[in-house]
Amino acid sequence: MANPLTLMLPIIPGTSVATLSGVLEQYVPQLYAGLESVGTVHYARAIFLDTSKANLLPTGIFSNGPFVIAIITEYDGDFDTYIEDFVSAIGDVFNAVLPYVVGGAALVPVANNVSAFQAFLAQNDASQQPPNNVALAESYTATVQQILAALPGSAATSTASPVPNA
Repeated sequence: MANPLTLMLPIIPGTSVATLSGVLEQYVPQLYAGLESVGTVHYARAIFLDTSKANLLPTGIFSNGPFVIAIITEYDGDFDTYIEDFVSAIGDVFNAVLPYVVGGAALVPVANNVSAFQAFLAQNDASQQPPNNVALAESYTATVQQILAALPGSAATSTASPVPNA
């Protein structure tokens, strides 16, 4: 069963989307490698929300904000293990982004503050807060590892159990 994470992180006032986008762009290869190595993430994306706009959509990278960065993922397993895996795989990305997040600088480096980082993320996870903590609708119940094993040409295809039907 997949679990949702809808992380809503307020950006320090005065920080531009262009600045934070530039920081994130530097880490795209490491992010992709981290997602692959962790092996439990179904989907992940980050979006910027402009809280001064009724529809929350920034008017471009030079919008004035204030902003929230939303990190939205679906993952297998429990929350604490998921975060520990990401701290190991892409801790440098968190270390680069958190100084721009309200309350985030105190968590850097995340490798030295794993418990506090987990608590901070849980506190800012809209998926776990009422009224947003309703069940995640799933079209399938297969884990990422089961899906990967079932792909044609996968070395694990011949030994993996079949992907369950929803």
